[in-house]
Amino acid sequence: MNTIYSLLIAIVAIAIYYVFIWLYQRKIVKTVAEEEFRAGYRKAQLIDVREPNEFEAGHILGARNIPMSQLRMRMQELRPDKPVYLYCQSGSRSARAAQFLYRKGYKDLTQLKGGFKGWSGKIKAKK
Repeated sequence: MNTIYSLLIAIVAIAIYYVFIWLYQRKIVKTVAEEEFRAGYRKAQLIDVREPNEFEAGHILGARNIPMSQLRMRMQELRPDKPVYLYCQSGSRSARAAQFLYRKGYKDLTQLKGGFKGWSGKIKAKK
């Protein structure tokens, strides 16, 4: 019986943790569909947080590549007074990048729902 209670407590704790992370994520970064993303990214800093090989295979026209693995060292390339639009392949790395930037003082953060996989707009790829 103690094993069942321990297992239930662990499951509830994990569920609470994920709900907390989800609520925190919604507070710090606005996740928008492609249409809204497209409407705003030209007036913002468009950052692709994927690795360089992914970026070269194809990226949204006008995006700068600052990989998540280099963000700590290259964050001075971003202006905190301008909106930052982030995307990655599916949305998980851009969410982590948004959390990092939020802790460093960036407040106007937006990410592409579904990431680059769901993008149907213009792209640029290295030949």
